[in-house]
Amino acid sequence: VQPPEKPLQAEEWNKLREDFQIPEIFEEVMLNSMIRCNSPIDVAKSLLTHLAKRNGDIAYNVLVKYLTLCVQQGQVSEIRDVYDIMKVRFKVLESGAYNLLIKGLSNSDQWKMAFTLLEEVKKIMIPSRTCYESCVKAASRHQEMKLAFELYKEMLAKDVVPTLDLLQSFFNLSRGMKDAELQKELFGVLLYLRENQIYPHKTFMRSIKLWFESIPGGNWRGRLTNIKDSGQCPVCKHQLEDSNLTEEEYSNLSERIITDVIHGTDTFRKTSPEEFEAFQTFVENRLPFDIVIDGLNVSHIKSRKMQCENLFDAVNCLAKENARLLVLGRKHMLMNSSNWKREIMKEMQDKADFFFAENISEDDTFLLYATLRSGKHCRFVTRDFLRDHKACLSDSLTRHLFRKWQRGHQISKKKSFSSVFSQQPAFRYDCVVQTTGDTWHIPYKDVFEEKYSYQVPRKWLCVQQK
Repeated sequence: VQPPEKPLQAEEWNKLREDFQIPEIFEEVMLNSMIRCNSPIDVAKSLLTHLAKRNGDIAYNVLVKYLTLCVQQGQVSEIRDVYDIMKVRFKVLESGAYNLLIKGLSNSDQWKMAFTLLEEVKKIMIPSRTCYESCVKAASRHQEMKLAFELYKEMLAKDVVPTLDLLQSFFNLSRGMKDAELQKELFGVLLYLRENQIYPHKTFMRSIKLWFESIPGGNWRGRLTNIKDSGQCPVCKHQLEDSNLTEEEYSNLSERIITDVIHGTDTFRKTSPEEFEAFQTFVENRLPFDIVIDGLNVSHIKSRKMQCENLFDAVNCLAKENARLLVLGRKHMLMNSSNWKREIMKEMQDKADFFFAENISEDDTFLLYATLRSGKHCRFVTRDFLRDHKACLSDSLTRHLFRKWQRGHQISKKKSFSSVFSQQPAFRYDCVVQTTGDTWHIPYKDVFEEKYSYQVPRKWLCVQQK
């Protein structure tokens, strides 16, 4: 449907509606089209006026579509009018409408009203990331940094994950400000990146560098560099944190994972306690392993190959150095099928120990248990990121150790076809944001990645206080 260029009278709208194949959805389709073409607001308004006269009221979803157009064009008084109508007619709005209202108001001179709405949302649900971020950005833009950081911390407390865009805006909007409290908050954002093993992309890294260099009287200087294999920064000659866990850290971590994650509430959702006990006995009788492989996960690496061939390649590649391998499989792999050929399975079982679990088991717990029980040297192969388990760990120090251990022990798949796996040499230094007080080292990626990645970057920003 092509929207008209100017407002129409009732009979003209009626005519268009009658000519439309499914008249009952005419208004919605027309408004969608207006949003797409960014039609003048008075054209949309004439359709709403006509609707109200014909039906006596306007349906909720039609109002939301009109609201979308108003927000798109920053029509503040219209946004307020729609909100007033909605408030009277509907007791509670759903999150989509609140997102639009808060976004529209936060970008206007009525931005404080967005905060009132946010409080209203909190009474009925956890506000969405969009709601929070619109308000945080509005506060930052108006130099209300204290308020912005209060909301940001509230987001984190409610497990609403901020976008990198929001974190970057903090550094952009704080440039040149001399405020010790604000500086502390921004250092806190850098520690959040460390804690969650987030690697900023190049433009975000530049914002961090420019912010440091703009601190009045701070004498900070940022330079881009590549860290040597030894872990020494060529710029400031500082030695980065060691990537290995100490014996004490390792035993604390394995103890915590075994109590919090493995015997915690989530393990037996998909696994029977009997099966897990059988697995523990199996592992204890064969310890230690050098590499533990999530068989099902690895079998999907190349979609054009048979699953057993993918797994066979991985086992062959990893068994080269006489490593002791444990493959976590599923019982269905033992049934001769188009994806699981009996003779290939047999050949693999000569090279690795296999444990075949029920078809609905929770792999990660088995993987973690076998790897941790094998000792500090043991590594594991999966394309999963084990995020759920990090969440089960109850304190941030253990979560940090878990990620650090994961960075040093998870073997990743290579893109090239010559060898499927890169035995990524575990770096001697730890690839996360780190600081000594008068230096900061920040690893960064060239491009923005929405997904969490355990592929560590090779490029670093070194910021030094002279």
